[in-house]
Amino acid sequence: MRDDKVNIRSNKKTEVNKLVEIWYEGSLIAHDFIDKNYWESQQTEMEEKYILMSETYVVSNEKEVVGFVSMMNNYLAALFIDIKYQGGGYGKGLLDFIKRQRENIQLKVYKKNNKAVDFYLKNGFVIKEETLDEETSEEEFLMEWEKG
Repeated sequence: MRDDKVNIRSNKKTEVNKLVEIWYEGSLIAHDFIDKNYWESQQTEMEEKYILMSETYVVSNEKEVVGFVSMMNNYLAALFIDIKYQGGGYGKGLLDFIKRQRENIQLKVYKKNNKAVDFYLKNGFVIKEETLDEETSEEEFLMEWEKG
């Protein structure tokens, strides 16, 4: 990822469908241990409720939006990068962008989502506790980052 080609800005209402698509495709792959019907059932909620309620920023390359981050105060509710662009530094770019605006950040991540757990650990988050997501019956970590 080259910084001069990357743009991070607040999302536009017209981009919500694109963000839901990135979230849905990413969720199916990152959370393949959860029935895909669960993710299908959540699409409308994402579109009509969650993205609109949160402070959301998109990252784009020269051509298109490639990912987004959604914050609810200091809680990182979502960070998703289009599956075609994962591993290109966009997620770290979004995370660094949010870290500059916050003193601390909390998030929950599924324990089985090793890629995400490793990503957050590498980026200064620590595991605070292990909880159970009641909707999916999957174990998850509550993770936290604090400005050093």
